[in-house]
Amino acid sequence: MTKLQSICVAFSCLLLAPLAHAQPAKLQRIGVIHEGGPYEATVQGMVAGLKQSGLVEGKHFLLHVRDLKGSLRDIEGVAKQLVSERVDLLFTVTTSVTLAAKKATRDIPIVFYAGSDPVRVGLVKSYAKPGDRLTGVHQPAVDLVPKRLDILKQLLPGARRVVTFYNVENPISAQSLAEARGVAARLGIELIERPVRSVDDVVAGVRALRAGEADAYFQTTDVTVFVATPRIIDLARERRLPMLIGDLNSLQNGVLAAYGVNYFEVGRFAAKHVQRVLSGAKPQDLPVEIYDQVQLGLNLRVARELGITVPQPLILRADLVIR
Repeated sequence: MTKLQSICVAFSCLLLAPLAHAQPAKLQRIGVIHEGGPYEATVQGMVAGLKQSGLVEGKHFLLHVRDLKGSLRDIEGVAKQLVSERVDLLFTVTTSVTLAAKKATRDIPIVFYAGSDPVRVGLVKSYAKPGDRLTGVHQPAVDLVPKRLDILKQLLPGARRVVTFYNVENPISAQSLAEARGVAARLGIELIERPVRSVDDVVAGVRALRAGEADAYFQTTDVTVFVATPRIIDLARERRLPMLIGDLNSLQNGVLAAYGVNYFEVGRFAAKHVQRVLSGAKPQDLPVEIYDQVQLGLNLRVARELGITVPQPLILRADLVIR
């Protein structure tokens, strides 16, 4: 071997040495806990938001998803199971899930979506300085209940009896129902309150409604009831029962109106916190952000089907109209 060849071989070895010792980039693991139904859109939005920031599922991170299917039972057990799977972060959807996940874990960072005030329920110390290991997004879901009921009255001025379901095991639901009672009394509406404990209970409750028993179906802030929405839309239409709910994503499936948020966009909004934590930021250094893009959606096809004339001012105010 010539002297020049020896130099070239040595130089090549120097170049290849770092590559030989380099380790493939670690796939970070995101544990996700949500309660199913329309909340799946929040997870999809979060993944889309991460992709926009350059993080691709399967290439940069893996999802460990747990769908609770509307049940509030054993959330802590699910959270502990994800910890045993060595996830790097938990993404929790809804206040109830986040409270349980916080209680069940000690060290793992948590990015949440909460419809209740995260300071009031004890998730964080303050919006600006969350403290501990949690941060995320708050969308004031309970605060929307009075306005949603007011919209129902505008849509159905003759409505006197309105049915609503609530999970007796969910304290957030009790708070929401209390808000609804006060507004209903002012509007001259009798709330027909039906307690439930599961999605199946909601479905059975709608199926059991007698003809003329209620003038409309109204959704307060209740996770179990919210998750039941896709399963009760057809039942309500069969009973010619107008539905006013809080999920814009369900509008095209046959409800009369929705006043709330697009949960896909909520997830996309939360993705920036997830990305920052995965990049090394500490949750306690990331202020909790408020998502306030509330929208009104109307389905005029359903209105025609039910013989309802939607006031023109309400149509002009709507952000989304299905004609």
